[in-house]
Amino acid sequence: MLAEPVLKPQLKTRDLKPGFGAEILGVNLARADDATLAAVVDTFHRNGAIALRQQSMTPDDLVRFVSAFGTPEGHTMSQYTLPGHPLVYVLSNRVENGRPVGAHYDGLGWHTDYSYKPEPVMCTMLYCVQAPPEGAETLLADGVAAFNELPPERQEALQKLKLHHSYQHFMATREHHRAELTEEQKAANPDVIHPLIRTHPANGRKALWPSTGTVTEIIGQDDPTDLSLLDELVAFLTQEKFVYRHKWRVGDLVMWDNRCTLHTGSEFDHENYIREMHRLWVRGDKPY
Repeated sequence: MLAEPVLKPQLKTRDLKPGFGAEILGVNLARADDATLAAVVDTFHRNGAIALRQQSMTPDDLVRFVSAFGTPEGHTMSQYTLPGHPLVYVLSNRVENGRPVGAHYDGLGWHTDYSYKPEPVMCTMLYCVQAPPEGAETLLADGVAAFNELPPERQEALQKLKLHHSYQHFMATREHHRAELTEEQKAANPDVIHPLIRTHPANGRKALWPSTGTVTEIIGQDDPTDLSLLDELVAFLTQEKFVYRHKWRVGDLVMWDNRCTLHTGSEFDHENYIREMHRLWVRGDKPY
């Protein structure tokens, strides 16, 4: 006997910015049933990003929520995961007993998470535990809208290019927390090649996908080591008209689709204020 199909409720939403993202209204994620979570997942896949305000989520609630989207992804820097909850990564500048409770300065610079992996994470979720009164915003750039605004001949030319991503290069050149990798870490994170223009597997839309920090070459141009095109495209994609800027409040939950966006954090007065977030990832697939 076939199982009864899940009837998904109609969710009330509004754009995060015109044509991009959705703020989902009137849903308590900690108490949501499976049908409601399925509707949230559908909304996410259609919009590139979602936001829900005034949530009260335990670590177990967060894991249940992201598991509705797929298999949660683990973290390379396990020392900053929440004790007892290895899937929950802590972003914080708070120090307890002389030890940082989380990673600070993570997420600065336009990028997409795990771009140096063969299968980068599908989506990133942040849940706000503590927020400063100013700064510490998260910015999301809409790669689909940016690609669609390019002339057809430029779109065609860019689709022939690929990017060489390197975790070793990223860790050796990042502004904060530079590190020399062990041979085991190098073996576990070999260089990868991904397309500059990525096709979304759920809806077929194409997105400009030029992550920064991990790229060492642009394959398909005369001089692969010349990254000026990457800088040009990131500047184009991160124009204000393509960017949503999220001002955090405690209890906010934001999730974005790494297959069609770039993101960055912004600075804040970390000497006088605390920013603390819980971050979870969902496994992705090979870009094409």
